[in-house]
Amino acid sequence: MSQRSAGRLKKELSQLHQEPAPGISVFLRGDSTSSFSCQIIGPPDTPYEEGVFEISMTLPERYPFEPPSIKFDTKIYHPNIDETGRVCLDLLHCPPRGSWKPVHNIRTLLTSVRLLLSEPNPDDGLLADVSNQYKFNRSQFEDKAREMTQMYAVKGA
Repeated sequence: MSQRSAGRLKKELSQLHQEPAPGISVFLRGDSTSSFSCQIIGPPDTPYEEGVFEISMTLPERYPFEPPSIKFDTKIYHPNIDETGRVCLDLLHCPPRGSWKPVHNIRTLLTSVRLLLSEPNPDDGLLADVSNQYKFNRSQFEDKAREMTQMYAVKGA
């Protein structure tokens, strides 16, 4: 990582710790400046609301010119997140396939992921069966998402 990028990252992390984004925590993994453990608290009034979701985030060498990669470590039932934790979100890709720009940052990305928990995009889902269930049988989807949240993301459940 260039010295300029390292300075930006230091500033981003400082801002995240001084003014945390609602429902989001970010921690460095060990001595690395490119590997992070993140936590997202499930948004209120969603099937995820009592959950704490662990996410791994890695910054590429060319950050902020390339987006971080993220992966849910906590199992979750969601149309845009598959069984391995991969996330379908255009902010995770550079144009023309995606919408990442160097002006975006870690806070923007994780806030967008948390928003995705509130507002799934079943038309761009990774899992066709979950997307269809979300579109055509919302109550069944919410029951399953709530059940998996309780099973995997609620501490002490």
